[in-house]
Amino acid sequence: MEFKGFMPNMVLSELEDAVGHENVSLNRSEKLAYGTDYFWVSRMWVDKGQEPPLPSFIVRPGSAEEVSKVLKIANYYKIPVQTWGGGSGSQGSALAMAGGITLDIKRMNRLIKLDEVSHTITAETGMVFQTLEWYANEKGYSIMHIPSCLTCGTIGGALAHNGIGIVSTKYGKIDDQCISLEAVLPNGDIIHSLPVPKHSGGPDIRQMFIGSEGTLGVITKATFKMVKLPECKRHHAFLFRDMTAGINACREISQTLKPSIMRLFDEAETVSIIKQVLGFEKKGSFMNLTLEGNAEIVAVEEKLVMQICQKYDAQYLGTEYGEKWYENRITFFYPGYIMNNPTMFGTMDTTATFDKIEEIYWAMKHAIEDNFEGVRFIAHCSHWYDWGTMIYDRFIMDNPPEDPEEAIRLHNQIWNAGVRAAMEHGGVINDHHGVGLKLSRLMKEQYGPAMQVLEGLKKSLDPNGIMNPYKLGL
Repeated sequence: MEFKGFMPNMVLSELEDAVGHENVSLNRSEKLAYGTDYFWVSRMWVDKGQEPPLPSFIVRPGSAEEVSKVLKIANYYKIPVQTWGGGSGSQGSALAMAGGITLDIKRMNRLIKLDEVSHTITAETGMVFQTLEWYANEKGYSIMHIPSCLTCGTIGGALAHNGIGIVSTKYGKIDDQCISLEAVLPNGDIIHSLPVPKHSGGPDIRQMFIGSEGTLGVITKATFKMVKLPECKRHHAFLFRDMTAGINACREISQTLKPSIMRLFDEAETVSIIKQVLGFEKKGSFMNLTLEGNAEIVAVEEKLVMQICQKYDAQYLGTEYGEKWYENRITFFYPGYIMNNPTMFGTMDTTATFDKIEEIYWAMKHAIEDNFEGVRFIAHCSHWYDWGTMIYDRFIMDNPPEDPEEAIRLHNQIWNAGVRAAMEHGGVINDHHGVGLKLSRLMKEQYGPAMQVLEGLKKSLDPNGIMNPYKLGL
């Protein structure tokens, strides 16, 4: 809705009344801070001197009750609302594509409860996840959600995109770690999921909001399970002759035991990223693996891993490179190591069952490298289940078009080709970065007639369509 005359000031006064004068801003310099996240298109757009999408109002609520007040105002005036956590997302999900209100929730950063009987911890979702992990660590526990954005992403961001961390093979994704949550609906009602995640009391409301990317409401509080910090942690590294042998070995390992970390790099990433960060010079498919927990159990697991890797003719590289990978687990994302502008790049992470995963890898590689000149494809598998794994694959183009509109067109064509190749061969649209604006157009292709389930839920909860428009295909 476009306001005329002094109407914006009338809305402003209502927002200030809801959260306090000091917690609402119309300052252009502040708005610019919310004009881009880690989505390549948004960063390229700004780098080219273009005007980014900006909110009309920046609102910083301090509680679920204040979020409720803001959403009631927005719903009445039909003002778009997008929630902002740490701004570390790569899919453009938090960008104000329709203007309106950017709801920055970082004031909501209180620890609510740490329960050492049930091994649970509860906090508001504006807290940076590293802070929550530190609270658990002080008592000898971990939440075991350790993503690369641990120090800059919020609890809410992790839940909104159903994120994942490096120890997921043993401990699962954020939806496995979340016990319950509180959310504010678009009409301002504050709701709670059931207090436990496993029940037969109807569909799991918690799961309707995890991964919903702010399109159905605002998650304001969450409870997570904690585990005791491991007694023992052992890092190893192996080299396989190729990706095929590595996938088969990792499949057998993940169906036999649960390492906390297992990352298998294709030949292209082994001779580029692994070489650059770890100084590893050999060709093949590099794999690092971490086992942790009770020392006696870890010793048995090490023997099993060695037997399986020997079966697939892996070269054991010892503990040095495994430890070096763990020490540099965030270095991979530092400037100078991660791709950055002006290079065009994207991570097309997908997931599939084991019978399809290598087929998907080759289909995506050919779809990108055979059809786009000057674009290369590298990948690794980093999150493993007993039924399958994911491919964390990247396309990289060192010399993209200078014209920003032409660059967007090519960027989207590459994404279309890669993601469609994954879906056609049994993969899903995304594993853990989310959909956002970047992949919104492909949601209907992914779900087909089933998309009406999500659309029906959206229409029922958000009939005015104010929550994060143009994201998640909704």
